[in-house]
Amino acid sequence: MTRITIGPFNRVEGDLEVRLDVESGRVQRAEVTAPLYRGFEQILEGRPPLDALVLAPRICGICSVSQSVAAAAALRHAMGTEAAPNGLLATNIAHAAENAADHLTHFYIFFMPDFAREAYASQDWYQETRERFAATRGSAARDALPARARLLETMGIIAGKWPHSLAFQPGGATRAIELGERVRLLSIVTSFRTFLERTVFADTLENMLSLSTADELDRWRAGRSGDFAHFLRLADSLALSELGKGPGVLMSYGAYQGADCGLFPRGIVGPDMVVEPLPLSQISEDVSHAWMRDCSSDPAHSNTVPDPDKAGAYSWCKAPRLSGQPVEVGAIARQTVAGQALIADLVAPSGTNVRNRVIARLIETARIALAMEQWTRALRLSEPFCAPSQEMPDGAYVGLVEAARGSLGHWVAVRGGKIERYQIIAPTTWNFSPRDSLGVAGPLEQALVGTDVGEAGARSVAVQHVVRSFDPCMVCTAH
Repeated sequence: MTRITIGPFNRVEGDLEVRLDVESGRVQRAEVTAPLYRGFEQILEGRPPLDALVLAPRICGICSVSQSVAAAAALRHAMGTEAAPNGLLATNIAHAAENAADHLTHFYIFFMPDFAREAYASQDWYQETRERFAATRGSAARDALPARARLLETMGIIAGKWPHSLAFQPGGATRAIELGERVRLLSIVTSFRTFLERTVFADTLENMLSLSTADELDRWRAGRSGDFAHFLRLADSLALSELGKGPGVLMSYGAYQGADCGLFPRGIVGPDMVVEPLPLSQISEDVSHAWMRDCSSDPAHSNTVPDPDKAGAYSWCKAPRLSGQPVEVGAIARQTVAGQALIADLVAPSGTNVRNRVIARLIETARIALAMEQWTRALRLSEPFCAPSQEMPDGAYVGLVEAARGSLGHWVAVRGGKIERYQIIAPTTWNFSPRDSLGVAGPLEQALVGTDVGEAGARSVAVQHVVRSFDPCMVCTAH
C-alpha cells in the first residue's frame, strides 16, 4: 500500500488536500482535508442578528448571494414575517444568475481544461479539445467569460453590486425595479439564452429540456456540435459514468422560492429513486475527525470551537450527516429530487458519477435560464419589493437555500437581541466531509475509492475529474 498526497489543487476556490492509499494502481482509501480555518461562525457570535447580512456574504466571493439569501431566510424565520412577492422574485433572479454563472465557470474554467492535458494526447479528440478548452489559451473561455460577465450585470440592477451586496433582506430586496430596468433584465436573460443555445447546446432550451431518457440524449447528440455534445463524446470515450460514484443518498433543500412554491422542491432520494420528505431534525454534525472540540451534534445548539491538536483529526471540515448517513448535494441532487426526467433516467441505473454530475449542471442551467425570463416578466413594478423588518424573539431559527454546489443552511440562535450561536453547513461541507465517529467516509472520500491512478500517482487526471465533478468551494467549507 502506497500513500500519496495531492494538493494544493489549482482552479479550486480555497485550499484542498487529498490523501490516497493506493494498491495495484487503484485507490483503496481517501482522506479529504480542508486545511484552512476562517472562523466566521465565531465572528458572528455576540453581534446583532442583522449583522449576519453584512458578514455572512463575505464567507465567499463566488456564492455571496447564496450566503446572503440563507442569512436572510434564517432572520425571516426569526421575525416570523413574509417577504414581499416582488422581493422574492428579484432575489430569485439574482440568485439564479449567480448560480448559473457558477455552473458556467465550473464547466469552462474548472472542469473541461483537464481534458486538454498531455495525458490524453493519444486520444483522437485531443487536438480539438485542446484548441477549445486548454486553460488560458482555449477558445471556450473567450466565449464563456463575456457571457458570464453579461449575466452578472443583473446584480448591478437588482443588488447594486456583486459580491457582498446588502440588497437581500428578510423582507425581500431593497431596490425597486423600474420599467426600463426590467427591459434591461430581459435583454440580459435573452443574451444568456442565446449563448446557451448557440454555444453550449447548439439547440433550443426547449428541445434540450424535452429529452427525457438516456436513449433520447444519445440520439440527440449524434453528429451535433456544441460544447455539451463535445463533453458527452469525451464522457463515453473515458467511461466517466463509471468514475466517482457517490454514496447513494441525494438531498435538496429546495430552491428559488415564490408565493406559492419553489422552482425546485425539497426532499431526499435514495437508491430506490423514491422522493421522500426531508427530515430536517435529523441533520447532525460529527466532529470526531475534525479539528474541533466536541459539542452538540444538533446545528441548532452547536458551537464551533477549534482544537488544532486533536488526535485523529485531519480536516477543519465537520462531518454533516442526515439520519446518520452521508449525503450528496448539488445540481444532480436538486434535479433528481425535482423529478427532472433525463437526470432521473441517468441516475437510476448508474447513480451519481462524474458524467451525470456535469450533465445535471448543464440541464439545470437551461431550466434556470427559462425561469429567469418568467420571474422577470412576473415582477409587478407598482408593488413593494421589501417588507419591513420585525423584532426577533429569543429562539433558534434556520434558513435553508440551494447554492450552485448544493444545500446551504444557516442555523442562528438569538438571545437578548444578540446572536448567541451561528452554525453554517455549506454544500462542500456535505460533499467533502471527513469520516464520522463510525468511520464512515464522506461523499468525495467514497467517490475516490476504486479510482484507477495507474502509474501517474499524484499526477492522475482521473482524481482531478472526480474532485472537480463536485465543484468544491473550500472557503465555504470551513467558513
